[in-house]
Amino acid sequence: MKSALSQLEEEKGVSKEKVIEAIEMALAAAYKKDFGKKGQIIRAKFDMDTGETEFSQIKIAVDESMLRPEDEEDEVETKGEDREEDAVRKVRFNPEHHIMIEEARKIKKDIQPGDELVFPLENKKDYGRIAAQTAKQVIIQKIREAEKASVYEEFKKKEGQIISGVVQRVDNGNVFVDMNRVTAILPRDEQIRGERYRVGERVRALLFSVEDTPKGINLYLSRSHSNFVAKLFELEVPEIANGIVEIKEIAREAGSRSKIAVASNEDGVDPVGSCVGQKGVRINAIIMELGGEKIDIIEWSDNPERFVANSLSPAKILEVEINEKERSAVVTVDEDQLSLAIGKGGQNVRLAAKLTGWKIDIRSREGETVASATENGDMDAVEENLEQ
Repeated sequence: MKSALSQLEEEKGVSKEKVIEAIEMALAAAYKKDFGKKGQIIRAKFDMDTGETEFSQIKIAVDESMLRPEDEEDEVETKGEDREEDAVRKVRFNPEHHIMIEEARKIKKDIQPGDELVFPLENKKDYGRIAAQTAKQVIIQKIREAEKASVYEEFKKKEGQIISGVVQRVDNGNVFVDMNRVTAILPRDEQIRGERYRVGERVRALLFSVEDTPKGINLYLSRSHSNFVAKLFELEVPEIANGIVEIKEIAREAGSRSKIAVASNEDGVDPVGSCVGQKGVRINAIIMELGGEKIDIIEWSDNPERFVANSLSPAKILEVEINEKERSAVVTVDEDQLSLAIGKGGQNVRLAAKLTGWKIDIRSREGETVASATENGDMDAVEENLEQ
């Protein structure tokens, strides 16, 4: 028995205490089925060392105020402002379930209404088929519940972290990932555009949601979430994991390009250089994980002009005019820098606006506005400039 419990605890993550509790509930249910009476509360105490079980009957001490007359229906009296926690339910007296407070105090002097009294019962070992089947079902149900709670607790702690699993199957665009104890879902909308997943392939993703439903535990993964990039940087860049370098903002178009604003919390530490790594080894590892997605690392600044200028990297900016009331910025660039500032399809200025939270207007040296993007990523640009 002890060996089986240890194996169950190791494989299913169900504690020995939970299994013993299930066994005790099963034995109590079997006892009541064959030898008990209607309304009885039966409890069992199982001894792991001897294999013996002690049974007891529980009775609740009640007084007259807790009882209702025989000819009345169940009723709920409320106190105060009809709050549920103040509700007092009156019950019909059942000698197998209740004991009057006067009789209870002859056995236990300090007992109060609502307290329990324990009465030992004769031990029984011979149970019928139906009682045994009842016990089996109780044990199975309780172990399933304990296993479900264990899985939920395990993965709830990992919510917001990167986890890995093996692709089990791909169905209608959704990828089902085997996490050993449970299957997670990588929905179509949370995948990086253009990626293909093969059965048996190991995949890493952000665990962004854990749901406990009547049908089981649902785990939802994402590879397109901005936090997936942030967590990859935490894994690859020790300075971020240690809090020396901090990721301030992320703007991402998954599978295409991301902009990340970083800042240093210690003098003498270059936040951009820390993220790039020697010869780009750190940033390249992240780009490979993201299937070649381009990543711009921007130095964050609390100065709006400087931050907006940095966000439009790799374009070189001539001038930034800030309107703090409208949270908008007019950026002037040379003709040869317009295409870099705007980006293909307006992507660069669009991500810069998302990153800074400012509306950005790109203006040529002659004063002509050639592109505009809001903090929500909406574009208002001249078509010929975007095509270029």
